[in-house]
Formats: sequence, C-alpha cells, structure tokens
Amino acid sequence: MNYKIAVLPGDGIGPEVVREAVSVLETVAGMHGFSVTTEEGLVGGASIDAYGKPLTDSVLRLAKESNAVLLGAMGGPKWDGLDYPVRPERALLGLRQELGLFANLRPVKLFSALAAASTLKREVVEGTDLLVVRELTGGIYFGQPKGVSRLPDGTERGVNTEVYTTPEIERIAVVAFEAARKRRKKLTSVDKANVLEATELWRKVVSRVHREKGYEDIHLEHMLVDNCAMQLIRDPKQFDVLVTTNMFGDILSDEAAMLTGSIGMLPSASLGGKVGMYEPVHGSAPDIAGEDKANPLATILTVALMLRHSLDQSQAAERIENAVEAVLNAGYRTIDIQEKDSRLVGCREMGRFVRERMAQL
Repeated sequence: MNYKIAVLPGDGIGPEVVREAVSVLETVAGMHGFSVTTEEGLVGGASIDAYGKPLTDSVLRLAKESNAVLLGAMGGPKWDGLDYPVRPERALLGLRQELGLFANLRPVKLFSALAAASTLKREVVEGTDLLVVRELTGGIYFGQPKGVSRLPDGTERGVNTEVYTTPEIERIAVVAFEAARKRRKKLTSVDKANVLEATELWRKVVSRVHREKGYEDIHLEHMLVDNCAMQLIRDPKQFDVLVTTNMFGDILSDEAAMLTGSIGMLPSASLGGKVGMYEPVHGSAPDIAGEDKANPLATILTVALMLRHSLDQSQAAERIENAVEAVLNAGYRTIDIQEKDSRLVGCREMGRFVRERMAQL
C-alpha cells in the first residue's frame, strides 16, 4: 500500500518540525510494510513571497489529490502588515473550507514524564487525558457580514458575525458523541447560551442529537465557556471530550495545551471531508526559526493521528506514540520543556531519538 501525502511546511519553524515528522513517517512505514510518497507545496507566508498569495490553485489541487495533508505552521511578523484577505493564515482557513474539514480533534494528554514541566501542580495535571472537538468551518471566523467600515462621523466599525445553522451543529455533535463512545463516554458541550443566541441554539441542538440519535449511553453535560476555562485549570481530569464552537475551541484548546507543559506537545487532526489535514497546534515561532530549537514532538504526534485517522495504520501510530513517551522517559528535552537534570537536545536530535526508539519497540 502506498499513500500520497501533501507536505506543506509553511513558515517559521514549520519546515524544521515537518522535516523530522516526515522522516519519522517514512521510517515507521518501512517497519509496517507500507510506503509513502510525499510532495511539498508552499503555503502561507512562503507562498506570498513566491506567488503573491497565501494559497495557490496548484497547492489546493495537490491537497485534494492526496490521501492526507501534513501542515507545519503559518505566519509571522514579516506579513503582519498585509490586508486580511492575503495574510498567511488565510491559507489555513481556505484549506479547511475547500477540503470540507469541519471537525478539529485536539487530544490533550499529559505524558507522565512532563508532569513537572506544567505550570500547575503535579497532583492537578497528572493523568490528564482529554479531547477537544472544535467546529472548524463555521462560527465567527466565517460568518457574514464581516469587515471594517467607516461611519458617517469618521469613526470606524469592525464587525464579525457568530452564526451557526442546525446542520452545522448536528454534524459536529455526532463527531463528538462518537469520539466519546470510544473513550470514557462523557461529553461536555461548551457554549455561552446565557448571552449568545447562536450558542443557545448550539445547546438546544446538541441536546436533541443526544436524545434522538441513540447516544443515551454518553453522559452529556453543558458548561458555559468562562466556567470551562476555569475548570480546565482547577480540575482538568474531570473532562473526557469537549465539543464547542470555532472560536471557543481555538481558545480553550490552547489553554489546555499548557496543561501538558508546552504547546509544542499537541497534535491536531482536521476531518470531515475525503482528505484529512494534520497540523501541530503551535504557531510558527519565528523567534527561534532556523536555530534547531523547535520541539518536533507535536508534529511527530500529528503523524500518528494521520496514520490512525486517514491511513488506517493504527499499529504504526501506536509505535510512534510509544517511542515519543520512551524518549521523554529517558530525559531528553527540547528547550520549551527543559527541566532540571534533563538532557537538552535540538529539533534534529529529538527527531533522531524518536526514530531510534521506534526501532527498539
């Protein structure tokens, strides 16, 4: 079996972490009797520099013709002054929309070896294992009307619209209930139903899906987003699966990332269409780009998600995850998760250690 993977390294540390992740992917493929063919494309700021726009038709076509897409990171101060329609991040939104990727899965699992790296007490975070299911193609990021306009008195007004339809909520709810069924059978739906009518509808539809589509075996609770933000810090182990809107999911998943010690540890999968897209949660970190300081583990773990969700290679995914855990248990750390008495390594060396550990499993 051969799989075609579209590789979009992006900007900043993207090319560095993607390089290590692709090497891990090729290594594990050889171990499990399948092969991968990778083809690179420019997106984000790199595409703007080369072609004047963040996402070209050829890259979009490459993505659609592949079995999966591996994405690095986009953006940086270099492109901050551009108009919104041509900023690097528009490529990310464009890919999600064109590929029909309405469901973003962000697993938040604390490796025991990193419990001390979290800013919270060990007894609070140890054992944390939750999944954020974020709606990805609706809500305030895509709602119309939007934009900045000048008023008659010379002042300006910025508008973004939070909007959800019943079908959009139903389909993400089903994804979340199905995920919860494969885990500990608890789903927390996060909204702001006491203030925002759009999320009042969200709560109503999620409740109906739970009641009418055969998910009575799943324990459903509703939680306001401000309380959820507090509870993630107070007692993260109470959560199994969280499902929420595009904006709330964006914010809460980054907050949850810090429970693990570093945002450099979190992978994500964007699903819903025929082609899944996989990317680390972290940004482009231009301040350390090219210095071999980046943590590649989130991108390597993202490859494990790709293997599991798009390539049907769960044993290979498990080998990668076990290798990452073994490397951490051995005390190797990049600078973002460095601890006393740990061994500091760079991006390339961390990738090499993961590949070596895979061979020992």
